[in-house]
This record gives sequence, structure tokens and C-alpha cells, in this order.
Amino acid sequence: MPVAWTVKDSKGEVLPGFSGGSPREVGRKVARTRYDAFRLEVSPSYRELFDRELKSVLEREGWQIVPLKRRTRVPRPA
Repeated sequence: MPVAWTVKDSKGEVLPGFSGGSPREVGRKVARTRYDAFRLEVSPSYRELFDRELKSVLEREGWQIVPLKRRTRVPRPA
């Protein structure tokens, strides 16, 4: 399971400042309007508004929310 999520542009570049612990958390940073995290959890109609705006922004900018891959540590020689 991914630990973190971020935004990539149409060139596959990771955009700084758009990372979070879940896709929704990242989406809240991407959306132009400020959305309340609690209301997004409990209100389907509020979440629908958010999803619509987020989809619009992502499509317009050519972005996508993606999981960050874990980097495997290479053991150092002793």
C-alpha cells in the first residue's frame, strides 16, 4: 500500500508541493476551492462537488494523482 501520493504532470514530472497521505488529501491541495476534510468524509453531495472540480483541474492541467513508489535502500558496504 502506498505511503504517499503526489501529482505528476503530462511529462511525468512530479510537481513539488502536491504530496499527501491519500489521493483525497492531495486533491484538496490541487482544487482551487478550499474543501473541508471532515465534510468530504461524511457528505456524498459535498464529495461529488469536490470530485467534479478536481477532475476538471486535473484534465485542464494534464495532471494525475499517483502513488509515490518506495525507494529501496541499498545497503552500504561496511
